[in-house]
Amino acid sequence: MEQTIRVICENDRSELRVNPGTTLAEIARMLPQSDNHPFLAAYVNNRTKDLRYAVYKPVNVRFIDITHFEGMRVYHRTLFFLLQKAVHDLWPGQTFYVRHSVSLGFYCEVEGKTDFSDQELEALKKRMRELIEQDIPIVRSKVLASEAEELYRKMGFKDKIALLKTRPRLYCAIYSMADLVGYFYGALAPSTSYVHLFDLRRYYNGIYLALPKRTNPSELEKMVSQDKMFDVFTEYKEWVDIMGVPTVGSLNAKVLKGASSELIRIAEAFHEKKIARIADAIFEANKSRGARIVLISGPSSSGKTTFAKRLGIELRILGLHPEMISLDDYFVERENTPLDENGEYDYESLDAIDLPTFNDHLARLMRGESVDIPRYDFISGKRQSHEKPLQLGERSVLVIEGIHGLNPRLTERIDDRIKYRIYVSCLTSVSMDNVSRIATTDNRLLRRITRDYATRGNDALATLRRWGSVRRGEDKHIFPYQENADVMFNSSLFYEISVLRNHVEPMLREVPDTEPEYGEANRLLKFLDNFVPVPPDEVPLTSILREFIGGSSFKY
Repeated sequence: MEQTIRVICENDRSELRVNPGTTLAEIARMLPQSDNHPFLAAYVNNRTKDLRYAVYKPVNVRFIDITHFEGMRVYHRTLFFLLQKAVHDLWPGQTFYVRHSVSLGFYCEVEGKTDFSDQELEALKKRMRELIEQDIPIVRSKVLASEAEELYRKMGFKDKIALLKTRPRLYCAIYSMADLVGYFYGALAPSTSYVHLFDLRRYYNGIYLALPKRTNPSELEKMVSQDKMFDVFTEYKEWVDIMGVPTVGSLNAKVLKGASSELIRIAEAFHEKKIARIADAIFEANKSRGARIVLISGPSSSGKTTFAKRLGIELRILGLHPEMISLDDYFVERENTPLDENGEYDYESLDAIDLPTFNDHLARLMRGESVDIPRYDFISGKRQSHEKPLQLGERSVLVIEGIHGLNPRLTERIDDRIKYRIYVSCLTSVSMDNVSRIATTDNRLLRRITRDYATRGNDALATLRRWGSVRRGEDKHIFPYQENADVMFNSSLFYEISVLRNHVEPMLREVPDTEPEYGEANRLLKFLDNFVPVPPDEVPLTSILREFIGGSSFKY
């Protein structure tokens, strides 16, 4: 008699006995039915698996749906595959691209098509809905790398072949949907019927793909205007195309040929040029409208601090005298800090800033008065005074860095004409391949794990535990105001993940497989394995990347 296997389901704390080879989808059907959203994937012993995964030994299983961060990723990947299949059916031989995230959705393009007609867009939506209704299975299988390469060659997927060649393996996994094959660097839903909610709209030269809300998956996200963000993404995407590194495979190929030093120099020179242009714009704003306050905002690990210091150097070259202030120094006393929904101190809330004092100090500084700028001590939770007061001269410019820099409430008592606003973020421009983008949040998370480990005494587990809360805070306090910026600066460096891999891999391996965060650590490790590592030796001491890997010539 065949021995059954013990499966502990963490969703309802039930224990099941199943036969060897039972799939996760079959196990999910054994659980009590509810009106919740369908499961898209599962954590098996804290490792992400698709629902066609079969169990052959005792396991702990935690099923996830679209309301989970990883569940939403599964939905995205499956929808990309579905859209690629529809494009393949309607325009055979035309390359489909997922360019980047924008306006709470994704911007996509089809090779050779720069102006979709209403009829073409409706035909595309109709084909996607037909594929959903057909409930086509999406099957993962392992094949010889040589076989996968041949399949990709027949489909014209040169981008996927490039990655295969630079990260050689004997076997690799592929996904298939009818006659289309591909790989998406993570789990997909079991079939096309799981991604029924979406919309397509004409957008610039391509298509805007609208997605469900993670917090309310029965509704689509409302498209918000992010024209400035779109322009920055487009500029950098065109630039990496010109540089010949649009995908990880092409980047790896150049590294393997010994071109990493040149890539580093070019990427850093591009940053230097962009920062110098921003300084020129501030100089002109200072002359034309008396701009004397520079507000720098951006999400966690975007490199705001190093950017501010490098901007200060460029402003000095132009004859201005930058004075730096951190918003963190205007935190209220710890006992007055607002609490979040979990009862913990919410330092990301604007109400954690002493706004009356901050605005009073700004007004006095603009009048030429001397002000005792506070310094916040995170250990005691108290504000202290700087060693000497601050007073602005005739050519002084106040540079203020902090996550709330673009929120109008922060400086509502200050005339807008004397402000210059900058939004800094790490907008990753290199993609895994034409359909699999690299999430900007992943790039920032790798930066933060590296920095927190080295400078804040936090291991990778602690950073991963905190990351969900950080992202919720960004959604609430930062992203709604990013389009208020006069200019945006992309702090990403197309070579940086190849450098970060050396630092962050050992940290991620320390996350125990008994912790729920192990699944995320494992996902990041598999992601990093696609990059040929680059040593940090030639990264300049003034690089934004040095803020995270250490060795910067700036003091923080």
